[in-house]
Amino acid sequence: MLTIWGRENSINVQRALWCADEIGLTYERIDAGMEHGVNNTPAYLEMNPTGRVPTIRDGDYVLWESAAIVRYFAAKYSSGFLYPVTAEERGIADQWMGWNTWWIHPPLTTVFWGLVRSPGKHTQEEISAAVGALAEKWLMLDRHLAGSAYVAGKSFSYGDIIPACSWYRYQEMIKDRPETPAIDRWYARISERPVFRKRVMLPLT
Repeated sequence: MLTIWGRENSINVQRALWCADEIGLTYERIDAGMEHGVNNTPAYLEMNPTGRVPTIRDGDYVLWESAAIVRYFAAKYSSGFLYPVTAEERGIADQWMGWNTWWIHPPLTTVFWGLVRSPGKHTQEEISAAVGALAEKWLMLDRHLAGSAYVAGKSFSYGDIIPACSWYRYQEMIKDRPETPAIDRWYARISERPVFRKRVMLPLT
């Protein structure tokens, strides 16, 4: 039995849920985090010492960190579809997942908390700096996608999941953005995926 702990409005949980649903996995989801609590209980902290969401239990196997969960689901349950066959394609998928973690997620979090979840948490100067950093860094992915239909190559893979979740929030919050024609084409294809619309294209709260 697969269990996923996490609230549906968490970007990190959305990554795991989108991946699981794209594959067609059967699972139980348990609300955890923020107003739901659970993640600060001894039982949860025994599974995940960070106290963050998501956490999964697949049989006796426990895993946390959303990128690791996405990669695990793809590798175990979706080889040849979400998990590319070649090591080269998997390397590119991992590269851009890591890029998102280091270069996109931190400033995106600043903007999200500053504009949506907790206005006043960050100063306008901090928000403006984060917006500028995002504008610069997204151009890196745009240049990459100018020569690639999807992040890892010609086909949709686990490498698209994390950047696409971030791009959804970014373009919902920031309307004055640099031109990114390659990302726009990629994102149009991503947006046609029913599971992406169900799990990720939700009101920002």
